[in-house]
Amino acid sequence: MTPEPAGPRPALVWLALATVYVVWGSTYLAIRVVVDAGMPPLLSMGARFLVAAALLAVVIGVRSGWGALRVTAREAAGAGVMGVLLLLGGNGLVAIAEQTVPSGLAALLVATTPLWLAVFRYATGDRPRLISALGVLVGFAGVALLALRGGGIPGVETWGVLVVLAATLSWAVGSFVSGRLGLPGDPLVATTWEMVLGGIALVLAGAAAGEGLDLTTISADGWVAWAYLVTVGSMLGYTAYVWLLANAPISLVATYAYVNPVVAVALGALILAEPVTGIVLLGGAVVVLGVAVVVTIERPRNGPATEDEPVPAPEAVRAR
Repeated sequence: MTPEPAGPRPALVWLALATVYVVWGSTYLAIRVVVDAGMPPLLSMGARFLVAAALLAVVIGVRSGWGALRVTAREAAGAGVMGVLLLLGGNGLVAIAEQTVPSGLAALLVATTPLWLAVFRYATGDRPRLISALGVLVGFAGVALLALRGGGIPGVETWGVLVVLAATLSWAVGSFVSGRLGLPGDPLVATTWEMVLGGIALVLAGAAAGEGLDLTTISADGWVAWAYLVTVGSMLGYTAYVWLLANAPISLVATYAYVNPVVAVALGALILAEPVTGIVLLGGAVVVLGVAVVVTIERPRNGPATEDEPVPAPEAVRAR
């Protein structure tokens, strides 16, 4: 008998998982630094994704040949829809909101994306398990506590909280319809086109909103954070995630959905001295509990994900 090939070493799996935990948990902090440094939220995020797309296109071209980047009209249209929903509606709105909402609080609110996806499934006739439905209710109760009190953090504007919630809804819609849009089969090619078209949408929206960019007024911290988003946030984190999907149980990979916000809160407190109030701790714990229940119940323990499962698929996490 031919021995079965050995799987990846556990150390590699945990290294990749730690990368996803820290990198995606840290992007909220980096976005806050970018907007605090004076970069316009929509224009800076648009430039971020356009540069990341160019770098990723070079990687694909060197690896597989430039022809691999060709897509059909339908695939381009699907990538455009995803770019608008995830990058403009998701990432762009979060960047706008983080002008007033601390990065940790924003991450806790964004963690509700799997809850929205579960609601969409139920609305389309997929009967939920009782414990899953309870998880959704618990998660949204935590969101209500955070949203109605602004996390108990002075200076948090209600409009900013509402904008973050709108971003989560946009992310969820994009994730829910992604399997029906006929996207390019190669996830990296699909990501590249989504970044290109979403980046263009962000730049156009920024111009329409009257955003201006004065390069001389931006601090060094802002440029470092922006470069971090381009390279580490948009490329390293997603590469680690795609590798995990192919080499680790999906139930383990899915834990990023409720670990990322915890990492974001901790980094915001340690690096930016963001306040961690009792409401943030209580509401955040309730949100994470609800998400953990939904992710655990709805996701199979092993094997590939199906297109309608509530944990964000790669299309739903490219905006991180």
